[in-house]
Amino acid sequence: MEPILGMIADIGFPIAISVYLLVRIEKKMESLTTSIQSLTDAISEMK
Repeated sequence: MEPILGMIADIGFPIAISVYLLVRIEKKMESLTTSIQSLTDAISEMK
């Protein structure tokens, strides 16, 4: 039983951290995409 718990701790924790970070990065990427689109629109209006 103890080796199974060790494997879960060794594998489960990195998976949980990876998922958490991917979700955070996705939100920031959406924000950056919106900002880039706004800048593109502003530059187009200047021409």
